[in-house]
Amino acid sequence: MTDETQPKREKFNRILLKMSGEVLQNKQTGDTLDLDVLNTIARQIRAIRDMDVEIGIVVGGGNIFRGLPAEATGMDRTTADNMGMLATMINSLALQTAIEHAGIPTRVMSAIDMPKIAEPVIRRRAIRHLEKGRVIIFGAGTGNPYFTTDSAAALRASEIKADVLLKATKVDGIYSADPVTNPDALLYKDTTYADALSQRLKIMDAAAFSLCQDNNIPIIVFNFFKENEIVRVVQGEPVGTLVHE
Repeated sequence: MTDETQPKREKFNRILLKMSGEVLQNKQTGDTLDLDVLNTIARQIRAIRDMDVEIGIVVGGGNIFRGLPAEATGMDRTTADNMGMLATMINSLALQTAIEHAGIPTRVMSAIDMPKIAEPVIRRRAIRHLEKGRVIIFGAGTGNPYFTTDSAAALRASEIKADVLLKATKVDGIYSADPVTNPDALLYKDTTYADALSQRLKIMDAAAFSLCQDNNIPIIVFNFFKENEIVRVVQGEPVGTLVHE
C-alpha cells in the first residue's frame, strides 16, 4: 500500500458510481430522504456529465431498510433482502427526479420487473442509454437475495464495461482503522484487490472485490461530499484510495 506502486490514472470516460442509501438521509432530523443532499448529488452528477462522462449509478437502500439487521431479529433472510431491494428502488426514483431537475436525462433500470416505474436491466439497452448521454440508475440490486448492492455495483460495472467503479463515502478513502474513532488512522493511497481481500477491508464486500478483480475494473474510494472531489477523481487526479491489480 505505497504510493510508489500506484499506477498513473487517466481521465475516465465511463464510470459506475456506487453510493450507500445512508448518504441520502438527514442525520440531524432523521428524515429518510434529504432533498438538499439529493440536489447536491444531482449538481455533482451534472458537473461530470458536462465533461462528457458516461454515468451509471447503483444506490443502496440502507436509509430505509437493511436486510441483515432484520434477519438478526428473526425475519427470513430472503424476505428481508427482497424488502431491501425495494428500498433501493425508492432511492433510485428519488435520485432520478433530482438529476432530471438538474437537466440531465435519466433512466431507472430495475433488476426486478417493475414495468410501470422502471425499465428492466438489459445490457445492450443500458449501453445505448449511456452512449446517448443518459444517466442510468440501476435499482433492486442484483435482483437476488444474499447479494449486497456492492456486488450489484461490481456486476453492473462489469456489464457496461465501466472504466472504474467509484465508491462514494463520507471519508477520504480506505484507512488502516476507522478515522472517526481513531485520529491516528493512516489513509492508504492505493492497495491491491488481494490485499483488500486478505485484510478484510470493510469498504466493500469480498464478492464485489473479487468480481472487479476478475474483470480488471479498478475501484476508487473517495469522499463524495468534499467539494469537486468527484470531478477530480474523474479527471484522473490521485485522490481517494485506488484498488487495482
